[in-house]
Amino acid sequence: MYLSSWYWSWIEYNLVFSTANVQDPVEKLCSAIKIVTQTIIDDKNTPYIDESILNKIIISEFIKTLLTKEVDEENKEGFFLIYKRIINRVVEIINEVNPDYPYAKSLASSIIEGSLHQHYLKDHFKTITNLSEKDCLTDFYTNMIKKVLL
Repeated sequence: MYLSSWYWSWIEYNLVFSTANVQDPVEKLCSAIKIVTQTIIDDKNTPYIDESILNKIIISEFIKTLLTKEVDEENKEGFFLIYKRIINRVVEIINEVNPDYPYAKSLASSIIEGSLHQHYLKDHFKTITNLSEKDCLTDFYTNMIKKVLL
């Protein structure tokens, strides 16, 4: 749980930093999608942790932190606050793009969770994803979002 919280805090930092001064809602959403879908490389500004390895752990293990019998109690205790805060940040941006879209929460959580799933498929089930060594996941979600929201 500690590593998961650290990872999502780092993603949130990057998300806030990359969207802070962007005025155009579509451009802001594209930046947010890039942050949550891109292949992670090690950030040299944090020499005490290798984000690329942590990303691989999150891709392989994060869903296991959600699918437990204790999830409701852990949620009440705040274990998933940062993860939920990231999703809600994306929801806010989706609402800026199209305030009439009725499924912003489902869309935002699907982008983030779907991104992890697609990265997992790329590593283990290559025949059922278009993701390859050339990272096109950001393009996929950006294309989908524009078709859904615009």
